[in-house]
Amino acid sequence: MAQEEYARKLKSRHIQLIALGGTIGTGLFLGSGKSIHLAGPSIVLAYLLTGGICFLLMRAMGELLLSDLKTHSFIDFIAKYLGKEVGFVAGWTYWICWITIAMADVTATGMYIQYWFPDIPRWLPGLIAIAILLGLNLITVGLFGETEFWFALVKILAIVALIMAGIVMVIVGFKTPLGHASLGNLVNYGGFFPKGIKGFLMSFQMVTFGFIGIEMIGVTASEAENPTKVIPKAINEIPTRIIIFYVGSLLALMSIYPWTKISTTDSPFVQVFGDIGISAAAGVINFVVLTAAASACNSSLFSTGRMLFSLNYGKEGKFARKMSSLSRTQVPANGLIFSAAVIALAVIAEFIVPNASVVFTFISSVATVCFLFIWGAIVLAHLRYRKSLQRQGLENPVSFKLPLFPVANYLILLFLAFVGVIMCFDQTTFYALLAALIWFGGLYMALRLQRTK
Repeated sequence: MAQEEYARKLKSRHIQLIALGGTIGTGLFLGSGKSIHLAGPSIVLAYLLTGGICFLLMRAMGELLLSDLKTHSFIDFIAKYLGKEVGFVAGWTYWICWITIAMADVTATGMYIQYWFPDIPRWLPGLIAIAILLGLNLITVGLFGETEFWFALVKILAIVALIMAGIVMVIVGFKTPLGHASLGNLVNYGGFFPKGIKGFLMSFQMVTFGFIGIEMIGVTASEAENPTKVIPKAINEIPTRIIIFYVGSLLALMSIYPWTKISTTDSPFVQVFGDIGISAAAGVINFVVLTAAASACNSSLFSTGRMLFSLNYGKEGKFARKMSSLSRTQVPANGLIFSAAVIALAVIAEFIVPNASVVFTFISSVATVCFLFIWGAIVLAHLRYRKSLQRQGLENPVSFKLPLFPVANYLILLFLAFVGVIMCFDQTTFYALLAALIWFGGLYMALRLQRTK
């Protein structure tokens, strides 16, 4: 069988913005209100701590990626160092995670469009979005990278504008319906830890969800123009930028407006600027959130198509051969089409389930649990990689190493376990945790049955 190779057409700016676009989405623009109410102003500390852990996670993944540039994704390293069974479970788990996230965003796309065109059926914009994004992904990976670059840029510019507006409002003491914009708003409503340590700890589940997608560099590596230069640069810069964007924007929001009055159901960005008299911001933010949803769907199609290719590469069977073939433009066209068809089931759900968003909220929570497993597997694979070098008495060929090895590995694993325990104290996330465990068990049983045939 001839070796199928991706086209290395993703530039440094593409990869950096792809990872940023995968993480800066509805978790910030819509979900930050809930996280603020869980912890108050101390939420920024939760983002800093989680960002630090994610940086270490990415350094571990980066070292793995650079140790063998012929691999298709980080799942290959999980299979190599933790066993094919774990690789199988991790690969299909990663695929279904991005599929469900895309489903939720496709459903949300219809609601965002209805803001301007209330008479349009909610399913129609989602179907159109899938068709357009699939077409872009099928043409060439370079076009995907360019599309994602501009999607991400819109979100980044919106956040930067918010931070700048917050700084100006604080400096001039801008008058709002509930007082004045001031840094004092961060401590005037119960202090920096108004919900105590319990509220602070409970916020980590939502904060961790906000960083989902940061590992996407591990899927883009095989299509980077100059991976030995691009991967280290992207990994070293992106976590810092994400922390600045999240922490900066949340500090700006809570300085402009009392955190106790920020909505938990609507976008706090729309609410705050609408309440202080800048009503035009509502339409602008709605456009930005629509862009964020499209960006998430775009990233989902990219990653799920590549994951199907990687999972089926070198295997026999009609389905496996189709999923592991590349088109003339060197993209996994069949994997992209199959993933898009599954995502389109969300459109069908619009007809079957009157309130489909409730279902997808739960599924997204399951996806969060699954990402804890994926991240943990990456860290364990890195641990096995370094220990295998030590056993063989070999020098590490990679100069881009994880700092503080192996302490950093155990620190990351401890943090992921901590988030999993925190999820047991909320009913919705606890059920999501159980559902994820059932998913893992089902995948493992499917693998065992497949091997007994």
